[in-house]
Amino acid sequence: MATNASSEHLLPETTRPSAIINKQPEFPASRFTFMSLVLWFDQSNRGTALLSWSVFFLLVVIVPIISHFLLVCSDCDFHHRRPYDAVVQLSLSIFGGISFVSLSIWSRKFGMRRFLFLDKLWDASDKVRIEYEAEIQRSLKRLMIFVLPSLTLEAIYRIWWYISGSHEIPYIINPVLSHVVACTLQLSSWLYRTSLFIIVCILYKITCHLQTLRLDDFARCFASEITDVRSALGEHQKIRRNLRIVSHRFRRFILLSLILVTATQFMALLTTTRASVAVNIYEVGELALCSLSLVTGVFICLRSATKITHKAQSVTSLAAKWNVCATVDSFDHLDGETPTGSMIESQVSPCGNAMDTSDDEEGEGDDDLDNTKIHPIYANTISYQKRQALVTYLENNKAGITVYGFLVDRSWLHTIFGIELALLLWLLNKTIVNIP
Repeated sequence: MATNASSEHLLPETTRPSAIINKQPEFPASRFTFMSLVLWFDQSNRGTALLSWSVFFLLVVIVPIISHFLLVCSDCDFHHRRPYDAVVQLSLSIFGGISFVSLSIWSRKFGMRRFLFLDKLWDASDKVRIEYEAEIQRSLKRLMIFVLPSLTLEAIYRIWWYISGSHEIPYIINPVLSHVVACTLQLSSWLYRTSLFIIVCILYKITCHLQTLRLDDFARCFASEITDVRSALGEHQKIRRNLRIVSHRFRRFILLSLILVTATQFMALLTTTRASVAVNIYEVGELALCSLSLVTGVFICLRSATKITHKAQSVTSLAAKWNVCATVDSFDHLDGETPTGSMIESQVSPCGNAMDTSDDEEGEGDDDLDNTKIHPIYANTISYQKRQALVTYLENNKAGITVYGFLVDRSWLHTIFGIELALLLWLLNKTIVNIP
């Protein structure tokens, strides 16, 4: 991966659609700012690898250790003591380490272009390419939305902590200079570790979004003329293969994130529920902020996986509806006669009429594919046996994101969401609610 990738086209000129070249997008197509951030973790050569690992050890290992052991301020008043600092630093460093190692492996093994499937967009439609490029361009905004609020609150707390406790907090030689340097390093460490975790979660969301776009593109064939079942099967198999690749690449990261987020939540609760510990916002506010950041990253991953699994299930449902509408329109009024082209064209589609009357009653949570209008005239260009074979294949070869063979669907999301939300609300109740 070239180090100047921030200024190059991620989609090669030979494969980029003319719509992208001629039409100026919201952001210049040649500048993916989010990808320039990922290049900070580039492992393509020894120089960048050495720089990347040096920054990692400084901000993920050295600064948290110095901050905990030299600036814990155990003799300070209760507003400036940090009894939960070990849990905070350990949690952020663990997730920062997992994220950095994952990015390093992916960078060395695949490169970002191949990792994001940009090398496999040559056969994708223009709509998929344009929307995927727009999704990558929006990623920097999402990173800022998820990281900047926690960084702002942490900066406010750190500045207040150093200013109000300047006479109690340890320092070296010059108190003002020492505190400014320490505060800057601590905020840099917080930003680096939280950004690492959120970046990996956003990369996961990007790769899932590409497969969602491909599924949407595949589903459109049921609203138009399908003349070759073989090509439809080939496209669906390609999507399933890409989903298996995404699941295999991220399975360790997803599983470790789920386990460790739950473990850190339990650790935080056990620490704050001890009878001998007085809980107040000054001491545990940082712990609550850390938990919010970690849980947010996990939910980004789970929502992306659940969304694409639900989309794949909707495609199967749409194919079954397409087959039913085609069969009903073909033989409902023929009494056993062989259908002809003129007879098919003269029929009124009961499926189409039923869907036309339900447009105003569309629910907010409905999937777009559930409201796709079927054109049975086109569906009748394929025999019933071929249509039924296609539907049977889709029903028995469900696509979706898996974690070591377990399909990540809405039941997964509801269960994990309930557990994590219960732990998080319990922790927030012990921290934010108990403001003196």
